[in-house]
Amino acid sequence: MDDITIRELATAVDEFVTRRDWKKYHRPKDVAMALSVEASELLELFLWKDARKDLSDDELKRIRMEVADVAIYAISLANVCKFDLGEAVLEKVALNETKYPVEDSKDRFG
Repeated sequence: MDDITIRELATAVDEFVTRRDWKKYHRPKDVAMALSVEASELLELFLWKDARKDLSDDELKRIRMEVADVAIYAISLANVCKFDLGEAVLEKVALNETKYPVEDSKDRFG
């Protein structure tokens, strides 16, 4: 599959929501809450798992779908708040470059 841009994903998510006439329900608060729920569902997949064991193919498939749900709601929140998620991510990475310089951060959490 070709590389897909965040802008293309934002358009696809917006079209999905629009075709179902769900925009009236997509207020920032509600989408943020849905994002939190989906993130919790992702976290639940790791609950009580032994971190030393490899994940099974079934577990990886479930994780993949939950991560997709988290991404969809993050994109939806950016859409409803009218900002470009790709630009926001790059801005945050630049801020983190300053906040966590390589020389102070490398191998810090190993």
